[in-house]
Amino acid sequence: MMKQDPIIRAEHLSIGYENKTIMKDLSFVIPRGDIFIIMGGSGCGKSTLLRTLTGLIPAQSGQIWIQNTDFINATPAEKLEIRKHSGILYQGGALFSSMTLAENVALPLQQYTDYSSDKIRQIVAFKLALVGLAGYEDYYPSEISGGMRKRAGLARALALDPEIVYFDEPSAGLDPISSKNLDDLILQINQTLGTTIIVVTHELPSIFTIGKNSIFLDKTIRTISAKGNPSELLKNPPNRQVYEFLTRGENHEERTK
Repeated sequence: MMKQDPIIRAEHLSIGYENKTIMKDLSFVIPRGDIFIIMGGSGCGKSTLLRTLTGLIPAQSGQIWIQNTDFINATPAEKLEIRKHSGILYQGGALFSSMTLAENVALPLQQYTDYSSDKIRQIVAFKLALVGLAGYEDYYPSEISGGMRKRAGLARALALDPEIVYFDEPSAGLDPISSKNLDDLILQINQTLGTTIIVVTHELPSIFTIGKNSIFLDKTIRTISAKGNPSELLKNPPNRQVYEFLTRGENHEERTK
C-alpha cells in the first residue's frame, strides 16, 4: 500500500523576488505518491512557488522540508542529493536542440552516475519507451511534434528514477488530444511507479483529470485560500475566487459525479 507520509512540507512560506513578495504565509503538505496541483489565476505566483520548491530561487521566509530535510538551510551537498531524486518538466520541454532525444535523456545519467555507456543506452531506451517514444532515439527536437517534445522532456525528467517530478504548465501549447495524452501519461507514471507529481497549471481539464490534492493561490489576498481535491472544491467552493476559477462558465457536472 502506498505510503501517505509527507514528502514535502511547507510552513509559513513567503515567496517572491528581491523585495517584492508575491505570496505569503503558505503552509501545505504534499503526501508521498500524490498528484498535487498548484493552481490559481495568471500572475498569482504558481511558477514562483515551483521555482522556490526546486531551489531555483530562494524563499523570502518560512520553511520547506523535503524528504525530512530542511531544504532552505540544507548544505549544497544535501540540496544536490535532493535534486538527484527530483525531476522537472519545463513548459517547452527545455530540450537541447543540437542533441538527439537519446542524448538529451542521457544527460542527467552522465552527470550524476558512473554508469557505463551501454547501461546508459539501455536506460535511455527504456525511458523513451515508457513515454511512448521507442524508436525515436536519434531524432532531434525539431523533427518531432510539440506533444512528443513534452514526452521526451518527461523521459529526461524520469532518467534518474526520481521520487518527485515537477511539471510547470505541462499542457501549455498543446492541442486538446496531446494534452489529454500527457495527462494519461502522468497518471500512468504515478500509478505504476508511485512517483509524487507536483503540477503547476490553470488548465481545468488537467486539474480535474489528474488532481488528487491541490492548493489555490489567491492573488487578491496573496496566500492560499483553498486546499483539497479539485473536484470536491468544485462541489463545495470555499469562496467566490475558487468557484470562478474552477467553473469559468463551463459545465463540469459530469466530471464531478
